[in-house]
Amino acid sequence: MKAKLIKTESDYKAALERIEAIFDARPGTPEGDELELLVTLVEMYEAKAFPIDMPDPLSAIRFRMDQQGLKPVDLVPYIGSRPRVSEVLSGKRPLSLSMIRKLTTGLGIPAEVLLKEPQAELPSEDTLSIARNFPIAEMLKRGWFGSFDGTAADARNQLEDLLVDFAGPLGRDAMLACLNRQQVRQGSKQDAHALSAWRIRVATVALQESLPNYKPGTVTEDFLSELARLSYLSQGPCLAKEFLAKSGIHLVCERHLPKTHLDGAAIKLPTGAPVVALSLRYDRLDNFWFTLFHELAHVALHLDQDNIEAFFDDLTQSASDKFEKEADAFATNALIPKSEWKKARLTHESSPVAVAAFAERLRISPAIPAGRLRYESGDYTKFKQLVGQRKVRSLFE
Repeated sequence: MKAKLIKTESDYKAALERIEAIFDARPGTPEGDELELLVTLVEMYEAKAFPIDMPDPLSAIRFRMDQQGLKPVDLVPYIGSRPRVSEVLSGKRPLSLSMIRKLTTGLGIPAEVLLKEPQAELPSEDTLSIARNFPIAEMLKRGWFGSFDGTAADARNQLEDLLVDFAGPLGRDAMLACLNRQQVRQGSKQDAHALSAWRIRVATVALQESLPNYKPGTVTEDFLSELARLSYLSQGPCLAKEFLAKSGIHLVCERHLPKTHLDGAAIKLPTGAPVVALSLRYDRLDNFWFTLFHELAHVALHLDQDNIEAFFDDLTQSASDKFEKEADAFATNALIPKSEWKKARLTHESSPVAVAAFAERLRISPAIPAGRLRYESGDYTKFKQLVGQRKVRSLFE
């Protein structure tokens, strides 16, 4: 028989018959070498065709207890109180990730056995060290941990398990990824861990939406001109979300977390789709439209082209690097073409009627030119009646 990979049941039977025929072959002879090769091929086939099931987690724990002469009370350091040990051993309470970590470290039971998943691993210690710095109490208050109804202290004790649901499809080590390949607008003081938590939240919300595939290069000047005209309508922000969704761009509104000073972000999902995330920190139409266009500028100029996966923007800070200057200029000109702005000759001394008339002619919201004049002059007492105070959050609540 010519030795070859065993792929079928008939190959397997033929190999066994040949092994039986040459079983007494001496090592070092041609038949001995053939025997050695056939045995190896059979073992490979059996490992694939007849895998041995992993032991049940409770059976593995009881086996280790028998090996080491342990009593249930000896499991308290790994599982918790005596009642909790009793619940686990009786199958009434599932093992948590924190229990599994302690049992793996303390009793040497492989994590993949306790997780009931071949080659499974626990979240890394680096991931946990990042997550421990998350604003847990605020995240709990906002319902970011789903149906969990314990206290903030309880959440910290069960953090490892809560992270699995919180990060969802991003994976257990999403915390590490969310501190990489991102840029924060210079001059802005941000809590990196809070930003990471907010980024994960925004991404998981976006991943729950089913949108068409995004095509890089979608965000062009014509695309943004069409989007800007939606600002003319009273439901413009909601229509903007629908407009973007049809092109595979997620728009997520999520309040910023404490110790972050955040207006918006542009984030690339693992799928490659972009997310524009707005905090609605300032409940005004002028802020909504400029922040939206600024983040879309990042999508067009940077996410589609550079190896950066997230931009976080506090737009009260002046742009000091090329990425932010490019996004500011792109957004400004997309909202109001440079030629139109120059021709209008509007200043912060212009009347509200003149500003509104200019917006009417372009079929855009008067909040857009009013907000631009306020920003360029630094005088935020002007045009309060035009910037759309308290006209955004209510649309998304």
